[in-house]
Amino acid sequence: MAEAAVAQPQGLVRWLTTTNHKDIGTLYLVFSLVMFLVGGAMALLIRAELFAPGLQLVDPGFYNQLVTVHALLMVFGAVMPATVGLANWMIPLQIGAPDMALPRMNLFSFWLLFFASLLLTSTLFLPGGAPAAGWTLYPPLVLQSGSAFPVAIFAIHLMGASSIMGAINVIVTVLNMRAPGMTLLKMPLFCWAWLITAYLLIAVMPVFAGSVTMLLTDYFLKTSFFNPAGGGDPVLYQHIFWFFGHPEVYIMILPAFGIVSEIIPTFARKPIFGYESMVYAIGSIAFLSFIVWAHHMFTVGMPVAGQLFFMLSTMLIAVPTGVKVFNWTATLWRGSISFEPPMLFALAFLFLFTIGGLSGLMMAIAPVDLQYHDTYFIVAHFHYVLVPGAVFAIIAGVYYWLPKWTGHLYDMKLGNWHFWLTAVFVNVMFFPQHFLGLAGMPRRIPDYATQFSDWNAVSTIGAFGFGLAQLLFVVLIVRCVRGGARASAGVWDGSHGLEWTVPSPAPYHTFATPPEIR
Repeated sequence: MAEAAVAQPQGLVRWLTTTNHKDIGTLYLVFSLVMFLVGGAMALLIRAELFAPGLQLVDPGFYNQLVTVHALLMVFGAVMPATVGLANWMIPLQIGAPDMALPRMNLFSFWLLFFASLLLTSTLFLPGGAPAAGWTLYPPLVLQSGSAFPVAIFAIHLMGASSIMGAINVIVTVLNMRAPGMTLLKMPLFCWAWLITAYLLIAVMPVFAGSVTMLLTDYFLKTSFFNPAGGGDPVLYQHIFWFFGHPEVYIMILPAFGIVSEIIPTFARKPIFGYESMVYAIGSIAFLSFIVWAHHMFTVGMPVAGQLFFMLSTMLIAVPTGVKVFNWTATLWRGSISFEPPMLFALAFLFLFTIGGLSGLMMAIAPVDLQYHDTYFIVAHFHYVLVPGAVFAIIAGVYYWLPKWTGHLYDMKLGNWHFWLTAVFVNVMFFPQHFLGLAGMPRRIPDYATQFSDWNAVSTIGAFGFGLAQLLFVVLIVRCVRGGARASAGVWDGSHGLEWTVPSPAPYHTFATPPEIR
């Protein structure tokens, strides 16, 4: 092939102009790690304020801005870009493709995201500060924002455009560029999870764009979409937002399901139990995610028939999710299991994500959700789904594929330390928040009554322990990139799939001639 002879740019120019899927995957992963640390620093400031009753560090207005920007950065700047980075790196390697289908658009979507995240973070320093209405941006509260409001909305639009481009790229790559003989039902589950996620992104990102554009016209053009004085309805915004917001939760967790479905069979040294049922379960979860949105809105005065429908449809999602948990457990049953860092994080994901799912079922019950709604119980639930869920799976994926990317084995002892500190402190941080919520502590408040002080102090100690543990992860990655024992092509005893047939580190160009799948 002529491509091997082409002079490859080096240094900064390579990273600014690359269209290689591995380079772009690396850019996404490094960027998401930086955003994870920035968003985490905001979370630590939030928790430091809540360590004791009274106002310690920040004024209430800035506190609410922090809550908003922390949430938006973690969702759009850390978790989603990390899964996109893993998709960029691994999907071509797993399906035997030479690259992603649309390489220039791939690079464009990364730089859009990069500048959008900078814009969003900059709103904290603009006159009037960032929007202070939480990540949901509910009117009328969000319409009281200062001059940074349009900047935040513009940043969200850019992030959405970036996500849609990434999704189109994944769909075209998976459907058109599989190696000969690789039928859809021979694809790795990570590719399946991402294919379905990409369709979700294309379906719901424009809805979010529409809702924030309506906010923008209410703010500047004095339309009345959400203003009751002009015949509008603030609850309309909630419907539109959650029609995006609920599938968005699955956009973050489905790729995590795919990662865990790669790791558990490798370290159990058994094929995944019930491959086809796993594919159908992912598809079912994605479909059902579109018809449960108003379970976020049980307290708005919904008719009983509406409450019943959204309650039962929400409980229905537990069925395909239960199928997945059962299949992972059945894959472990009588396997020859070893406990390297990827497997430790995958097993913690399995256990702790299930706890998050069970608290979700509690909130699906409409009558008792009136008690849970807008308390710290909600905060505990979605952080259990997103941190020991999505974030643990992403970390597991990095530990799993890092030797393939760098060509070096990492320090297993450091990886084990990172796991145990992370797993202990994530529970010290979030589990007490269930008790706070059940006792009636509202969310998004910088000050609280003294009866909540003990568990808040415990939660804050857990947050700082968790945050410091992540510095071990950064140290481990840097050391692995710089050197270490050479990794073989297969890396893990029990690894399966095309990505383990190429040398470690994976060459700059792979599969110039497509492999034959038998």
